[in-house]
Amino acid sequence: MTDIEVPIGETYRLTQYAHGGGCACKIPPDELESMVGGVNFPRQSEVLVGLESGDDAAAVRFEGDTAIVATTDFFTPVVDDPYDWGRIAAANALSDVYAMGASPLVAVNLLSWPRGVLPVELAERVLRGGADVAASANCALAGGHSVDDPEPKYGLAVTGTASASGLLRNDTGKPGTPLSLTKPLGIGVLNTCHKATGEVFPQAVETMTTLNEGAARQAVAAGVDCATDVTGFGLLGHLRKLVRASGVSAVLDSSAVPYLEGARWAVRSGHVSGGTRRNLDWVQGCAELSAVDEHEALLLADAQTSGGLLVAGEIPGAPVIGELVERAEHEITVR
Repeated sequence: MTDIEVPIGETYRLTQYAHGGGCACKIPPDELESMVGGVNFPRQSEVLVGLESGDDAAAVRFEGDTAIVATTDFFTPVVDDPYDWGRIAAANALSDVYAMGASPLVAVNLLSWPRGVLPVELAERVLRGGADVAASANCALAGGHSVDDPEPKYGLAVTGTASASGLLRNDTGKPGTPLSLTKPLGIGVLNTCHKATGEVFPQAVETMTTLNEGAARQAVAAGVDCATDVTGFGLLGHLRKLVRASGVSAVLDSSAVPYLEGARWAVRSGHVSGGTRRNLDWVQGCAELSAVDEHEALLLADAQTSGGLLVAGEIPGAPVIGELVERAEHEITVR
């Protein structure tokens, strides 16, 4: 099959060319842990953050107090607009670097494209979106890799630097520390509604394309040493990983959790991804959720794409949604 041109006046709904969308397509956390748990990955003394805690990126000491932080992230279309998808995917990949308290230096593109099915002009718009976000992050974007694939996928592999002694990690949480969330939840249910109906939710696109750079800098400046970003495993899933790695528990105030406009309507209307339901299943056995109804629980487990940072500490403008406590019967208690 050969490349085709975009027919004049024809619109392509990119979300219809993939079985799922965005970070909701992640392999479920329990399956992922089982998959990597039996692999003997090489370990070196210079590795500061590896697989042990399931953190957002890998960190390796380079020299002195300088750490190299590396990550990769890519996914199927989460919105129909190719330029916005590129922007969202790039912001999401950069988020893993920011979640470690690092600054991105260079990234490379990762592109899978169904040649002969979708026009190459659409792929160009995806890449342009990624390039514009990388430029806004002052991150060089050079080259990458592409393959012919039945489903379109796009993302970045990103390398950055940080202070080795000032990394944000998910295994350093301490009892008595407040929990702050830097972006509202509800991205997943709005994206699922978009995929089903074609309705565009600008508030979700704006949230997904907003970089976590400012929040990360505020956290580092405040002396925070524990954080993670909230993406495909939802708030409850990423919080579970944090408290488990830190050996603590958490109490969430459900009334303090912010949501995007339309999120509650979307979940009541049944626009819930399979990834979100799998997230909730994963935390059911270790979380006390009796204080909230099923819709609220699904929103707390909603699979976010390019979500905010969950910070063990207080930073300006971010609501406090709970706190870390001594290890208790439940890893997470929602009130």
